[in-house]
Amino acid sequence: MKIAIVVGTRPEIIKMSPIIRECEKRNLDYFILHTDQHYSFNMDKIFFNQLELPLSKYNLDVGSGSQAEQTGKILIKIEKPLITENPDILLVEGDTNSVLAGALAASKLHIKVGHVEAGLRSYDRNMPEEINRVLTDHISDFLFAPTNKSKDILIEEGIESNKIYVTGNTIVDSVYQNLEIANKKNDILKSLDLQKDKFFLVTIHRQENVDSKDRFLNIIKGLESLNKKYNYPIIYPIHPRSKKMMESFGFESKSISFIEPIDFLNFLQLENNAKVVLTDSGGVQEETCILNRPCVTLRDNTERPETIEVGSNILSGVNPETIIDCVNIIINRKKNWDNPFGNGDSGKKIVDILEENL
Repeated sequence: MKIAIVVGTRPEIIKMSPIIRECEKRNLDYFILHTDQHYSFNMDKIFFNQLELPLSKYNLDVGSGSQAEQTGKILIKIEKPLITENPDILLVEGDTNSVLAGALAASKLHIKVGHVEAGLRSYDRNMPEEINRVLTDHISDFLFAPTNKSKDILIEEGIESNKIYVTGNTIVDSVYQNLEIANKKNDILKSLDLQKDKFFLVTIHRQENVDSKDRFLNIIKGLESLNKKYNYPIIYPIHPRSKKMMESFGFESKSISFIEPIDFLNFLQLENNAKVVLTDSGGVQEETCILNRPCVTLRDNTERPETIEVGSNILSGVNPETIIDCVNIIINRKKNWDNPFGNGDSGKKIVDILEENL
């Protein structure tokens, strides 16, 4: 059995890392193919090293572009290495353009496709991620659903139940494994002069928020009001795209501590010590739930409804007053929710399934 593991962004590397480690542990025949959708390989080389992962065998150097341009580039560039390697299965994770293009290319080459984190739905087709994940699910041969809710969604869409496996989410494995590495190597709280439970952590990067002047401004106003009420630092590792849009809109804020993007190990430490995390990231909603840290999601919907149901997360939208209200609610909740995403053995389960079926 030969396995191709496709990644294109850092969140994909993070969530694929437990599967990569399991393949290494079992000495399986596998290779990593990096599309370089968000970063150059040289930038991600440090990231692989920090997470103690082997480097990718192929790097497509796709870079940024429009949705169609980026997806098209990946489709063109990924075909040759797949023909050369001829793997038995190609694994993709999540909902990026790398996921859809990788799955589509493999499917047309009659290579089986495994979709890690299958069955997530926001039911918002304005999100390119929603289109990517739906299409990928429907051309996959193995669908690794993180929860029973995700499995039910797939079955309702007509996907055969014998293709679906509820494995939990590899983010649980990754958080546990990488937090251990982070605690050995990093002390970002000291370097930023922060105290546990006495700062708010923010991540805002989604197109629906940062490309809209009104939505982005409302978020900034909400964060400024939060700083005024609690007098805690607001730490915002700002994504390059978000920074570019802030500058183009002419936004400034003295109440928010904008810092350069940080690596996953440092980010995990910040998440694990923040009073509340405010985000529009799907992965961060999961991570905070696993770490037992309160989360407020600055969106109108989420493809992680399990976090809402267990009480670790609350949807605020972008109205400044609602953001404050939601922070007040989540701070006063008991942090005793159950993690719905598994026990940290999803990588092992997925590789077990592949070995049994291939």
